[in-house]
Amino acid sequence: MCFPRDEFMIGDHDVLLGEIGETPFYIHEKQYDYWKHTQLIIDVVDGRGGMFSLEGVEGKRFLGRSRVFTEEERDALKREA
Repeated sequence: MCFPRDEFMIGDHDVLLGEIGETPFYIHEKQYDYWKHTQLIIDVVDGRGGMFSLEGVEGKRFLGRSRVFTEEERDALKREA
């Protein structure tokens, strides 16, 4: 779900994954446990919205994709932690 920055209530179980356009992107820790072995990719594409979107007059929507980290990427992430 997408919220205006000042309307999103961060909970004790939310994990900050990073930023999209200087806007923080959070995921619940249970979702993080499921997806932590993947790179999550959030794109904006043409089309009407679905489950993960912002409806608007521009005809754009968010598209979430993922790919599994390679062994080398997992090792690099462990070293950074």
